[in-house]
This record gives sequence, C-alpha cells and structure tokens, in this order.
Amino acid sequence: MPSPTNPILFSFGPFSIRWYGLLIVLGALAAAYIGTIEARRKREDPEHMWNLLIWVLIAGIVGARIYHVLSSPPGASRDFNYYFFEHPFTDVTFFGVVIPFPSALMIWEGGIDIFGGLVGGVLAVIIYTRIHKLNVWRWLDILAPGMLLAQAIGRWGNYFNQELYGPPTDLPWGILITNVNQRIPPYNDLTVYPLETTFHPVFLYESLWNVAGFVLLMWIGRKYAGKLLDGDLMSLYLIWYPTGRILVEMLRPDAWTLSGIPTAQIVSILLIVLGVALFWYRRKNPKLTTSPETHPTLQPQRRRPARR
Repeated sequence: MPSPTNPILFSFGPFSIRWYGLLIVLGALAAAYIGTIEARRKREDPEHMWNLLIWVLIAGIVGARIYHVLSSPPGASRDFNYYFFEHPFTDVTFFGVVIPFPSALMIWEGGIDIFGGLVGGVLAVIIYTRIHKLNVWRWLDILAPGMLLAQAIGRWGNYFNQELYGPPTDLPWGILITNVNQRIPPYNDLTVYPLETTFHPVFLYESLWNVAGFVLLMWIGRKYAGKLLDGDLMSLYLIWYPTGRILVEMLRPDAWTLSGIPTAQIVSILLIVLGVALFWYRRKNPKLTTSPETHPTLQPQRRRPARR
C-alpha cells in the first residue's frame, strides 16, 4: 500500500488544509450524527449533540495537544524539551507582521494524542451537562459509540502524514514510508531499509479495532437496552479501546516510554481498571447515578387491578 507524499490537501495564500485536520473534523461530524441517533433512541433532545460537538471538539483538541507537548517519544524531532526549553517561541507572520508565537500552541504543525483528547472531551461533557441539568452518564453513553467511529476515521490522518507505522513487513498491506524525515532510527538508514521497504500500517490496525468497537457498542446498546444502566456503554468504551491500544503499542517503535514500558500501555491499563470499576460500582449502586423515572428496570411495577 503506497503512502501519499503530501499531507496537505490544498493551500490558499498562507493557509493550508491538511488531510489530518479534515479527517478529524469529518470524524467529529460522524460522531455527532451517530450521537443524534443515540439521543433520540434514549429520548433525549438531539440538538444538545450539536451544541456538545463544539465543546467536545475544542476541549478535546486542547487536551490532546497538552498530552502531546508533555510527551517525549524516542526519535521525535519535537518533545517536551523542544517546546519548553530549546524552542519555546517561533516567529509567525500574521498579515505581514512577524510575531513570536509559543511553539507549544502551533497545533497546525501536527501533534495531538487521543488520551489527552479523551480527558478534555469528557470534561467538556461534564461541564455542559451540569449547566443544562442533563444526565452526564447518559450523555457519555450517547457519545461512546461515535467516539470510536471518530477515532477510526481520524487515524487515517496518520496515513497521509506517513506516521504511526510499525516494523518492516512483507505482508501485502504493508505501507511505504518514502519521507525519510518521518523515519525513526534505525529505519532512516536507506542502505539497510531502502525506500521500497514496507512497514506495518499500525494506524490501520487501530482504525479497524475502533470500527469493530463502534459496531459492538451500537449492537450492545440495542440488544441489552432494557438491562444497561446509564454509563455502562462508556465503561465498555474504557475497556474496549485501551485493550486495542495495548496491542497496537507492541508494534510501535516510536512509543513514549516510562521505565521501558510504553506510556500509552500504562494509561490504557489504568483506563481498563477504571472502566471495570465503574461498571461494577454502578451496577452495585444503580440508584446513585440513575433515577427510577429515567430507567425502566428501576421503575416500580404498578399493580394491576384485581378482576372481579
């Protein structure tokens, strides 16, 4: 599978539209559309979904960027030291005026991470639902399937950027990394790994895992609608996605590690534990987070009048 050589879709003047940014937006729109379907199914106002989209998108990008600039993956040209010590400011021309701009905020040059985006997005949902007096757990369930779909779509931005690849492979779906600047040691040695070398498309594996998770959550949400409590689908998301991420990180040569362990695997394990704990706790204490008026399995059964 060849990789595109240009991550930019098109440019006009000083502005450029990148494939990565376009796919993130398309993923967010797809997630919002799925969210409206889920909101109607749960008898909630779907208009809240489009309002939430702006909140979640902004907070998610900010959180994803913060996680990125704090990370220090091996072989990366930009890490924590670059953003805060080596090159904290970059000259940016704005309408003909050159101004120093914080390098950590130059998100158009790439660099976001899903775990930071997850934290930012969930915080946005919590704040929005509190303001509008909505059930936060129900709305997290409404968002959960679409989040996996959005991640599946957004991962293809890595394809256009020629990144998120694994070790060399002879499999027919291996991808070319022709941009030498995107190759990390030792794969940047063209005498050993020529341009014709193909690599594991790790982004593809994660994208397919997310698609499978999206289908699974949509099916579970309908198959067991009368048995699930608000928040259960979000708990399943916290189990499903991190499990796939643990597997994917085994193929990443550029993983940011702590004590030799990929940081993403550590975070994934913590999220899985959180998902299991929330699922167990909420089912042990359903009335703490779900009112009888909003869940059929908790509603008291009315007595039928005796026949005379």
